[in-house]
Amino acid sequence: MAADTLDLLKDCQLLVKQVNPRQYVAEIPQLSNLEVWFQRPKDIVRKLLAGDLDLGIVGFDTFSEYGLGNEDLIIVHNALGYGDCRLSLAIPNHGIFESINSLRELSQMPQWTAAKPLRVATGFTHLGPKFMKDNGFLNVTFSIADGALEAAPAMGIADAILDLVSSGTTLKENNLKEIEGGVLLESQAILVARKKSLIEQKDARDRTKEILERFEAHLRAVDQFTVTAHIRGSSAEEVAGRVCSQPSLSGLEGPTINPVFSKRNGKVTPDYYAIVICVPKKALYKSVQQLREIGGSGVLVSPLTYIFEEVTPRWKELLLKLGL
Repeated sequence: MAADTLDLLKDCQLLVKQVNPRQYVAEIPQLSNLEVWFQRPKDIVRKLLAGDLDLGIVGFDTFSEYGLGNEDLIIVHNALGYGDCRLSLAIPNHGIFESINSLRELSQMPQWTAAKPLRVATGFTHLGPKFMKDNGFLNVTFSIADGALEAAPAMGIADAILDLVSSGTTLKENNLKEIEGGVLLESQAILVARKKSLIEQKDARDRTKEILERFEAHLRAVDQFTVTAHIRGSSAEEVAGRVCSQPSLSGLEGPTINPVFSKRNGKVTPDYYAIVICVPKKALYKSVQQLREIGGSGVLVSPLTYIFEEVTPRWKELLLKLGL
């Protein structure tokens, strides 16, 4: 997820500066007293637990495998909007598994005995066994692998695999299928912190707050547009009434309405009012149509980059979790 993480930071005006692309330590000039370390996902969690790092960006799957339930770690932001995948059990779509379409059916197959257990290849040595045990698999063994698990059943070294899936195309190309009830968890990139660092170090809290607020403001603005239009009316209140009567024109908290002064017959009068609203991308065209229906003209549309709130909700939630 390195490239997507760097893109997110860049979109939040936090450009990571590497002196040399082969170096694993960098900086963000906009944030003083901060180092950026490039590490493997599982090592990020391990270094957080060891106290070497204060903040980390990893997938929820990695956090769950190596750090879930540990009181020293806390999730600061649980949905950074990339790295989407799911940890799922997959079996061959042919042979003895051809008619098996659910986890329950798989667990009840008479083939699995103490002498011949179900063989599962996975890199998730904590989540995997727990998931299978919780779902009633009594006779199951695990072989550990980190990559190319899709080949394991074809090679005869496993009956099933428990691995990360995004589109599912690779599974299909290797004659594998997901089954009902076989998804262990949904995952995407998250921001994690070492709890002790945030409680004891004000500097760490300040950096975390700024990063979190930048993330929240940017992610909230994704797929949002500012729409401005001119509407003729007798007063701002009268125009506001027309605007608020349309379901797609409410904006974040309501429309902003200001008089537009034009010179007519030697007099400067507010014949028109400019309205400004925030509209989701999916509702953009519908909103433009509704503006036209109430007399809107000269509609201008521009993408939003940030939406900063008075107080970032996730920061308030974090302080409560920290007891601060």
